[in-house]
Amino acid sequence: MGDHFGAAIRRFRLRAGLTQEALAERSGVSVSTIRGMETGKRSNPQLASVRQLTAALDLRPTEQEELLAAAGAAEPSVIPVPRQLPAPPVPFVGRDHELERLDAALTSGSGGATTVVIFALAGAGGVGKSWLALHWAHRNAHRFPDGQLFVDLRGFSPDSDPMDPSVAIRGFLDALGVEPSRIPVAPHAQTALFRSLVADKRMLLVLDNAADTAQVTPLLPGGDTCTVLVSSRNRLSGLITGHGAHHLSVGILTDAEARGLLTARLGTARVDAETAAVDELVGLCGGFPLALSIIAGRAHTDPHLSLADLADELREDALDVLDDADPAASLPAVLSSSHRALGDEEAEVFALLAIAPGPDIGLAAAGSLTGLGRNRTRVQLRRLEQASLIGQDAAGRYRMHDLIRRYATTVHNLADGTRKAALRRVLDFYTHSAYAADRLLDSHREPIELTPQAPGCHAQTPTDIPAAMDWFDAEHHNLLAAQGAAVALASHRTAWQLAWTLYNFHYRRGHRHDQLAVWQIAVDSAGRLADPGAQIITYRLLGRAHVVLGHHEKAIEALDQALALSERQNDRALQAQAHYTLASIWPDGHRALEHARRALDLYQGLDQPIAEANALNAVGWYAARLGHYDTGREHCRAALTLYLHHNDVNGQAQTLDSLGYIEHHSGRHQQAIEHYRQAIDLYRDLDNTYEAADTLDRLGHPHAALGEHDQARAVWREARVLYRRQGRAQEVEHVQRLLDGLGETGHE
Repeated sequence: MGDHFGAAIRRFRLRAGLTQEALAERSGVSVSTIRGMETGKRSNPQLASVRQLTAALDLRPTEQEELLAAAGAAEPSVIPVPRQLPAPPVPFVGRDHELERLDAALTSGSGGATTVVIFALAGAGGVGKSWLALHWAHRNAHRFPDGQLFVDLRGFSPDSDPMDPSVAIRGFLDALGVEPSRIPVAPHAQTALFRSLVADKRMLLVLDNAADTAQVTPLLPGGDTCTVLVSSRNRLSGLITGHGAHHLSVGILTDAEARGLLTARLGTARVDAETAAVDELVGLCGGFPLALSIIAGRAHTDPHLSLADLADELREDALDVLDDADPAASLPAVLSSSHRALGDEEAEVFALLAIAPGPDIGLAAAGSLTGLGRNRTRVQLRRLEQASLIGQDAAGRYRMHDLIRRYATTVHNLADGTRKAALRRVLDFYTHSAYAADRLLDSHREPIELTPQAPGCHAQTPTDIPAAMDWFDAEHHNLLAAQGAAVALASHRTAWQLAWTLYNFHYRRGHRHDQLAVWQIAVDSAGRLADPGAQIITYRLLGRAHVVLGHHEKAIEALDQALALSERQNDRALQAQAHYTLASIWPDGHRALEHARRALDLYQGLDQPIAEANALNAVGWYAARLGHYDTGREHCRAALTLYLHHNDVNGQAQTLDSLGYIEHHSGRHQQAIEHYRQAIDLYRDLDNTYEAADTLDRLGHPHAALGEHDQARAVWREARVLYRRQGRAQEVEHVQRLLDGLGETGHE
């Protein structure tokens, strides 16, 4: 739908002979919004924005209907069916018996099963369990019209503990379209919500690389319509006896299948030219698909190397290990032949990738990790990919298999100085890049001082707000892992500063629990530094994270610490920040107003106009909530003047919302409508739908007071759509009661 809508906007704009800038000027919709619509980055356009564009483009009624239908602007957005399966393995050979057993069990289970159908694939590491699972899952995807979920449980990951089931549940809830604000805090409640969402749905869950039954059990659906495919190196006897799982042992490939795999990778001509060498390679690899793929990758890397020579290299020290049934003793030997073929620089890059924080890595981060720069790093990554030592996904990110990563960390003995320097570069990359992205999200935020980038580090700088948010989305898990790596290196300044850079992203995306987690680490790290300013900041923002989650006692405890430290330092600005945040704990009371006034008193005279404007608006808002409308109006107008002078768009929107509230409760309903609509327009430009929903909610009241019931219904319906998308159930019920009061019978 998004692609069709974007194409329609572009077609109508070009027909009108308008540039994006000219259309923005004529319609009042920002250039970035129009660009996002046309490129498909803004897939949920606001109804008001679409209507502004239809008017500016002078569309005929039928064309207006076409554009509105393409946008889906009048209806709640449809959560896409999750399709999380990684790309199917190519080439895939053999496994006919295993595939037949899976098909037969699914067919018999779907006939009259009263429990979920579970398959438990077990076998040695590198034997091809995931290969088989993904091939079967793609081949049978049509049987699961409600979607397919996939998670790597990292049961045998060399660089981390097995994934906690609650983390997997959280990922599934995200894939199922649950807004972060709707996700319960307690893990058992998250599991219950997940099971409720998949009940009566025909879905496939692929739980790859499980450690044991205890890790899998919380992820099992409760109904009888889903199918679960689990792979593990362990025989999951508890899953078989306790949950009736169908056990399937995945063994090595037959010689014919192994030859077929090499033929598919190397081509018939090359295999037929050296049949004896191919036979030896098949024997030496022992039927392990990963070992065969590595050998094929080596042959691709150097097409002039004969397969006989390759077999000779493998034979030197791999035969005995490959004959061993223990995968921990066999696969490293197979990998060693590929590793010995690497040049010195390739081998070092291979080892450095293994210590990089996070599950994957982009080219820019890898360039800083290696210190080689973007182009040389790209060459080395391509060679490692050709050798089947790393993989590249559709987004261009690189990932190393768990077994290969473990091998890399043991086979190549990085010098301690080399290892620490590489980690320093990649941590600087993440910190400085995240800082640059955050400055785009909030350019008026009081900056912090970062340490200079290490030599060889080349941080990225996104170009605009959408690019900054995209960057954070792609690197989020790596940034969290980077904070942990910084703590392990005792780089405590980096640890708390990474939390600082993530603050606005976590707020806008609603990652409330991640917000809390990074600030808990940040407080501990800042406490290890002789830096009272960092300690005050971390306690204050930890308190704010607790406020958002409703942890009021913990919020007060953290904020009291921030206030006490700032008073000890006699720092008026830091004291003001603490009071400003403390006000948010009591949003409607006299204590909130007292803290806001104290913040304002401290900010005045500090030459911090945006902070002073924030405090002015806070005083105005809390005064108005207590019924002191004249006082509220005076302070909010003063705040708006400062925001306008310093071009703080977010502050302008917040203050216009406050003024709308004040004018409505003062009986000046038309002025309230004007203020609210100006605020909504600004929030839309900022892509701040969270605040826009609240302002739409408030906008309906002056419309209703003026007897403009159609307008009130329209804005409340729009607010209801946004609240539903954000998982704000209480607000949905509140708006529904308002609509019911106007005589609306349908709840849509």
